[in-house]
Amino acid sequence: MRLSSFEYSIRDALRSMKRNKVMCLASMATVAISLLILGCAWLLVLNSQHLATVMESELEINAYLRSEVERDEALNLRRKFENLGGVEEVTFVSKEEGLERLQQRLGDDTSIIEALGGHNPLPDMYRLKAKVAEDVPRLAGEVEKIQEVEKVRYGQGLVEKLLALTNWMRTVGIVIVIVIGMAAIFLIATSIRLTVFARRREIGIMKLVGATDWYIRWPFFLEGMIVGLVGAILAILFLHLFYANLVRNVILTLNFLPVLKELNVILHVYKWLLILGVFLGAAGSAISLRRFLKV
Repeated sequence: MRLSSFEYSIRDALRSMKRNKVMCLASMATVAISLLILGCAWLLVLNSQHLATVMESELEINAYLRSEVERDEALNLRRKFENLGGVEEVTFVSKEEGLERLQQRLGDDTSIIEALGGHNPLPDMYRLKAKVAEDVPRLAGEVEKIQEVEKVRYGQGLVEKLLALTNWMRTVGIVIVIVIGMAAIFLIATSIRLTVFARRREIGIMKLVGATDWYIRWPFFLEGMIVGLVGAILAILFLHLFYANLVRNVILTLNFLPVLKELNVILHVYKWLLILGVFLGAAGSAISLRRFLKV
C-alpha cells in the first residue's frame, strides 16, 4: 500500500467517523462496556487465583519427634526431611522455642512456665512446606513413616477440601472469562456490523464507479481499529479507577483479605484489553464488509 493511499484512507476514515458520529460513538461505547465487563471478570478471576495461591502457600506439615530423640540426632534429621521429594522448606523448632512462642501467644499476663512447674512438655518438631500444595498429603504420609517421628499434623481432611476448593475456583474462573469474552466479541462484532450496514449504499456506489475492494476496505478497516482503540482506552481508564478504589477500600476495611496488587500483572490485563479492542474493531469491520463488497 502506497503512503499516499494510506494517508487518504486515514483522512477518509476520520471524515467518515465525523459524518457518522452517532453510530461511531455507539460503537465506541459498546466496545468500552464490553471490554470493561471482560476486564472486571478477568481481574476477579486473577484475584480468586491469587487467594487460592496464598491459601495453599500457608499449608505446612508439622512433624513432632519422639521425646527420647536426642538433640543432636534431631538436628541430623533435617537432611532426611530435605531428601523427601517435593519439599521446599524445612524448619527445625526446638521445644524451648516452641514454649517461647506459646508464651508470646498467651501474653505477659500468664506465665506458662510457672504454670507447668518449670517442666516443658513440648517435643522438638520440624515444619515442612511442599513445593506443590497437592503434594502435602503424600509428604505427610512419608514423614509419618520416619522412625523418629511420633506424630504428624497437616490439617488432615481440611487440606483435601481446601485443594478441591482452589481447583474449583480456578476452573470456574477460566469458564467465566471465556463466556464473558465470547459475549464481548459478539456485542462488538454486532455493533460494528450495524455501522457498516448503515453505510451499505455508500459502499455500493463506490463499487459501481470502479473502486477496488481494498480501496473501499482500508478506510473501514482503519475506522474499526480507531473505534476499538478508543473503546479499549475508555474501558481501561474506568477499570483502573474502579480497581484502584476497590483495592484501597479492601486494604482499609478487610486487610486480612489478600488482594492482587502486583502492577505488572494488572498492566498485563490492560495491555491485552487494548490489543483485543484494536483487533476486534479491525476484524469486525473486515468481516462485516465482505457481503457488501459482492455487488
